[in-house]
Order: sequence, then structure tokens, then C-alpha cells
Amino acid sequence: MKIKTGDNVRITAGKDKGKEGKVLQVFPKLERIVVENINLMTKHLKRRGTTQGQTIKFPSPLHVSNVRIVSEKSGKSGRIGFDIVAKDGGKDKVRVIRSKGASEQIE
Repeated sequence: MKIKTGDNVRITAGKDKGKEGKVLQVFPKLERIVVENINLMTKHLKRRGTTQGQTIKFPSPLHVSNVRIVSEKSGKSGRIGFDIVAKDGGKDKVRVIRSKGASEQIE
């Protein structure tokens, strides 16, 4: 999976379309991610003993195909790819954001 924890992403489909957030968790086998304050679900908890019943809001996972990574420098969103860059006599594989023909390196 090309999206990693800590990346900033923009939602492209669903009820939160257009919103941006930071990736909190990644589930590679399920191809799903959890984004901060996106796709919030409500869970109702029963009263147990002395504690009161309550409702909890939490972000639930969404599919990787419904997000695009956002560049911190330019603010544009795009797909993720890899480039080979020459460094100190060797080669290094670097993640890049590809949007409309241009590519921008991600740290």
C-alpha cells in the first residue's frame, strides 16, 4: 500500500467528500485506512454499575481508493508513485505525488 500513517489525504467519495485529514491507522490486508475526524460513527454504550450510559464518536476505516494524498507544499492532491533518484553515487527510491504531469517529492 502506498499511503502511510501520517500522510495528509483528501476524501474523493462518500459523505465526507472534499474534507482533508491525517491518516491515523493503515490496514494493508484490508486496503483500508482510518483518517482523523473523517467517516465518524456513533456507538452507544450501556450503563454498567456506577458508570453512566454514553455515546462515543469514532472514525471508522474507509477504502484506500476513496482518498488522494495532498502535497504539504502546494496543497494539490494526486496519486502516489515512486522515482529513482541518484544520491551520492548510488540510487534511492523516493515517493512522489503525481498530478497533471508534474511530480513532487514527498519527504
